[in-house]
Amino acid sequence: MRLAFILGEIGTGLRRNLSMVVSVVLVTFVSLTFVGGAAMLQQQIGQMKGYWYDRVQVAIFLCGENYGSETCADGAVTEEQRADIEAMMESPAVAQYIESYVYESKDQALGHFREQFENSPIVDTVTADQLPESYRIRLVDPEKYEVINELFSSMPGVDVVVDQRELLEQIFSIMTVASFVSLSIAGIMIVCAVLLIATTIRLSAFSRRRETGIMRLVGASKLVIQLPFILEGVIAALIGAALATGALWAVGQFFIEGKLAKEYPDTAFISSSDVWIIAPGLVALGVVLAGVSSMLTLRRYLKV
Repeated sequence: MRLAFILGEIGTGLRRNLSMVVSVVLVTFVSLTFVGGAAMLQQQIGQMKGYWYDRVQVAIFLCGENYGSETCADGAVTEEQRADIEAMMESPAVAQYIESYVYESKDQALGHFREQFENSPIVDTVTADQLPESYRIRLVDPEKYEVINELFSSMPGVDVVVDQRELLEQIFSIMTVASFVSLSIAGIMIVCAVLLIATTIRLSAFSRRRETGIMRLVGASKLVIQLPFILEGVIAALIGAALATGALWAVGQFFIEGKLAKEYPDTAFISSSDVWIIAPGLVALGVVLAGVSSMLTLRRYLKV
């Protein structure tokens, strides 16, 4: 009997304040979507770090004609200098840091350049002579880059030693900033959701003040009086969380898996199934926000 009464009160409250309930659902949906989007972005950063850090290489670019570095003052790299570099890489003291290395000629560098920039208007203006020879080194431990840099950067014939992780770190930094921006927007939207939930509860309680007064007179407990109002906010938040989860799943299924993963097969992307890792947190966050906001509103403003 009591359960039927509470459900009836919830239905009455939702019908009387339908427009406010819809507002709460939409604001909760938007705010939790931003929270989930930031979480997905952090998942993607972790996925890409784990994938690319095992594949990054150290590039030793060799001197060409008219290069400005001190080690290239004598002009392009000679066969003797190239042999010295390879002998250094194969020496026991250095070989322990190197998993493998590959020499890339100017023509090979041009071929790779054309593959990477096939849709760029500058691809036909670049010639092999404009690109440097290089050695591509895969390290046993990518953290040992500085050892390779110190050993080879001052050798004659070497122009510069580049760690590809530095380029990746710049990309990951941009993605991290984007996730923080998303969380900031989510924070603002969550505040709006809390205020809307509080307003909805106040309007609902005001519209049912006569029923509430009667319940007090007949000795109803605070829990029985408050529970319908609290559940109204929780239900609206649950619907918003469900919509946010659905939106994030759609992004993962149709945009990430359906588009990005196919266009960039060499990159590790998260999948739509990763959304279900985030979903319980979104639901819990929505329920906690709605529950706490409702209880504080009832205690401070409605005195029930």
